[in-house]
Amino acid sequence: MLALLLVVSAATMHGQACAPWHDPSAHKVQFVTVRDGVRLEVLDWGGSGRPVVLLAGYSTAHVYDELAPKLTDSAHVYGITRRGLGNSSKPPGGYTAQDSAEDVLQVLDALKLEKPILAGHSFGGQDLSVIGAMHPDRVGGLVYLDSAEDISLGPVNKSVKEPEQSQLPQAIRNPPQPDKTSFRAYREWWRANHGIIFPEAELRQSYACNPDGSVGQYLVSQEVRDAMFAGLASPDYARVRAPVLALFALPASLEDQMKRYKPQTPSEGAALGLRYGLQLAWVARNEDALKRGVSGVRIVELADANHYIFLSNEADVLREMHAFLAELR
Repeated sequence: MLALLLVVSAATMHGQACAPWHDPSAHKVQFVTVRDGVRLEVLDWGGSGRPVVLLAGYSTAHVYDELAPKLTDSAHVYGITRRGLGNSSKPPGGYTAQDSAEDVLQVLDALKLEKPILAGHSFGGQDLSVIGAMHPDRVGGLVYLDSAEDISLGPVNKSVKEPEQSQLPQAIRNPPQPDKTSFRAYREWWRANHGIIFPEAELRQSYACNPDGSVGQYLVSQEVRDAMFAGLASPDYARVRAPVLALFALPASLEDQMKRYKPQTPSEGAALGLRYGLQLAWVARNEDALKRGVSGVRIVELADANHYIFLSNEADVLREMHAFLAELR
């Protein structure tokens, strides 16, 4: 009887810690079958205007829970969670750039969306590039959210190597450990250390909830992550015909980084400067590739921005996206 009571008590604690929470974002949830046995979660925030479809990378569509409602005044906003993540199906295959783009097209067909604006972050940029090049008639515009990268470019200078972690200042070598005592604490840790706050729904889609309410294991399997990287493809920008807005995240200035990380030796300062220079060079190379391939592309650089640019620089992203949408009306 005591053992039974302990089991019931543990189950009750688990329910109290995890079950009562619900996503406060004002979206509807549906599932679209894209292939036999493969369903993708689709979020619909509503709104007026032409459709905008938000695509994420390692994140689910819930990473846009706070951005999406702020676009509904000028667009009908949707989000797609790619296969392998969150509530979408997790089949063993279908993770190439072409497979992912085809999944997106299947959702567009199911929702009967004509010439939507696709906005993609991280791996979502690959979806934009493939669809924009292979199916230019299917999209009305593309928005790269720090996701216009060409993996074939390689290093700017093969003789210059990225500094080792051990060469960088102490604050970079040994960053603060994440606080996973609760999802609220984990969100605050991200804000304090990286200047961004993930929507809680995104974290709960990506991490298990332990019985005590703490953040548990990461839920995206290594197999899925490896398959996504293995399926990377170089963009064929020259075949893209749709209008393009590309936002690039730049690191903080070297002066600000020196103040932030406080190198203790000249060699640490030199390593920090080298890393900064290589980061700027990588962005410049990707911008140049995009300019050479896409006529009339609008490129916007945002300084001291996180890779999750729509979280660190939400106001800037909203301003640029609203202006882009207004031009396409």
